[in-house]
Amino acid sequence: MGRKKIVFIGAGSFIFTRSLSRDILTFEALRDADLWLVDINPEHLEMARRMVQRYVDEGHYPATVHCTLDRREALPGADGVLCTIQVGGWEALKDEICIPAKYGIEAAIGDTRGVWGFFCYLRTVQAIVDIARDAMELCPDAVFLNYTNPMAMLCRTVQTLFPDLNYIGLCHSVQETIMLLAKWLQVDTKDMTYTCAGLNHTAFYLKLKCKGEDAYPLLRKIVDDPEIYKTERVRIEMFKHLGYFVTESSYHNSEYNGWFRKRDDLLMKYTPPWSWDDTPPKFMSQRLQEGQSFFRRRGRMEMLEKWFSEDITLDRGHEFASYIFNACFGDHTPFEFNGNVRNFHLIENLPYGACVEVPILADANGLKPTRIGFMPRELALLNNIESQTEELAVEAYLNRDKSLIYKAVYYDPYTSAKLSLDEMDAMVDEMFAACGKYHSFW
Repeated sequence: MGRKKIVFIGAGSFIFTRSLSRDILTFEALRDADLWLVDINPEHLEMARRMVQRYVDEGHYPATVHCTLDRREALPGADGVLCTIQVGGWEALKDEICIPAKYGIEAAIGDTRGVWGFFCYLRTVQAIVDIARDAMELCPDAVFLNYTNPMAMLCRTVQTLFPDLNYIGLCHSVQETIMLLAKWLQVDTKDMTYTCAGLNHTAFYLKLKCKGEDAYPLLRKIVDDPEIYKTERVRIEMFKHLGYFVTESSYHNSEYNGWFRKRDDLLMKYTPPWSWDDTPPKFMSQRLQEGQSFFRRRGRMEMLEKWFSEDITLDRGHEFASYIFNACFGDHTPFEFNGNVRNFHLIENLPYGACVEVPILADANGLKPTRIGFMPRELALLNNIESQTEELAVEAYLNRDKSLIYKAVYYDPYTSAKLSLDEMDAMVDEMFAACGKYHSFW
């Protein structure tokens, strides 16, 4: 079969680079792969090289590791491409998160949709388009897997501009939620089967079975347990009222609707601020205003150097990427996963051509999305609002029309639940003034 070439773009994303390289090497057909690491930061690139080389050495794999600051050196002839870039780093987040917070729009994570997601998209989209253009030129047959957020808007853009590129957006919220539900139901994850569809981060388990039986009746009883309820308040409230369980964590999911964050009492009841360390809990805007971030507080390089001194596992994790690569150009074992693609008659009651998250089959013939048909109307209604705002933001970039960003914000459920139209205009004006350095395409 020959050695396979896999390119990591944004290899300085240490968590993804570690887990994905480890997983890829566990497949017999990929254990001798040529792994190319690309990043624009030389220090991060060297750290990534050391991490991946450690897996190669400890697993005694015949793989090779190559590093470059120039993706065009790495891409020619690639079989697989992984994109995990972040444009601007944590400093770029400050204005995107803190300006809306002045207006009472407090983010949980802020990288998916809503006013923060739209500006994260504008900051990121040109870099993603440039990478995809290079891939289309240098490795047009490669399987291109994107992990960068905001997932739906970036996928919609690339899949519109480069429809022949094998470009799929991946998230881990689907499989991580199944792992959580299996824990609650006290069964093995392997006993769970499901059909999950909708939008990235707000897809719903339309069918959920345990050992072949409908798991929802038991789940409805279990979520009343106070110990379970307090860990997933938002998602359990949505489940109780909508009838289906949603992907992505409660904290993050609270951003995508107008139900949980529009008043301070609701925000503290359902999504109180949390802390990654032993400091008092604070909202993200407070942390960024104080110049804090997760890696800054803990010491990014110190954490990684500590990792080099500890034992590691070579066992495969639960990310989809390695399974997809193995199915498409490894030993061709078919693999079904949830991915993000354009909606060409996949979900009939969501916007045609928008980006949706549906089951996809990967095998030797490529990537084949599953047609869902119609979602329950109450779920489609929420997804439609979210999707239409994403569509406005994408059209803003494709048509170079700033006014569409304002209109997307007008209809964002959380923002529109708190602010007037004039207040939203003022907020977006301020954000364009502060974040314009990332928008050279206007």
